Amino acid sequence: MTWEILNILAVSAFAFSGAIVALNERYDIFGTFILGIATPFAGGIIRNIALDVPVVHVWEQGYLFYVALGTIAIVYFFPKTWVMTWDRWNIYPDAVGLSAFALQGASFAIENGFPLGGIIFAAILTGVGGGVTRDVLAQRRPMVMHQEIYAVWALMAGLLIGLGWINIGSAWQTYMIFLLVIICRVASFHLGWHLRFRDLYRL
Repeated sequence: MTWEILNILAVSAFAFSGAIVALNERYDIFGTFILGIATPFAGGIIRNIALDVPVVHVWEQGYLFYVALGTIAIVYFFPKTWVMTWDRWNIYPDAVGLSAFALQGASFAIENGFPLGGIIFAAILTGVGGGVTRDVLAQRRPMVMHQEIYAVWALMAGLLIGLGWINIGSAWQTYMIFLLVIICRVASFHLGWHLRFRDLYRL
């Protein structure tokens, strides 16, 4: 039940985020649905390809595929003023999707017997892969590469789970790390935290 809830939250959050970005970029209804579907499912596909395990295609996602379609339809057909209001809060569903998918990726790696490095790698790819795909399809610079602290929180979740400090077999520990990653992501956004970068245009 814990993972079903987290998967529903993650898929709906990232489908929402993808649809909002598509509407901001003035995509038509087809483009909006494509971007909205790609955002929640691309991370898992990229992870499976990178880890050389069988890929679960979008049309094999069962009820989660319909959760994504329903979320995108709500975003697309609701009044424009509502959508623009939701856009200002897009950081929150994005944080939910990042957290839930990072945990799902770490759990997937553990179930397939990967070592610590594989668990961390899977958490990062699953957590940020959808967001990167969304930004690339929207012809934006991927946020994970240049804004705030984003992938680090997925890395943190993978590290804590991989080291055994968080037992994802425990519902309360799973929800605890889920909320912790969300809080860290939202805090890093509002407080302007970011990793150090070199500015080649300043002496």
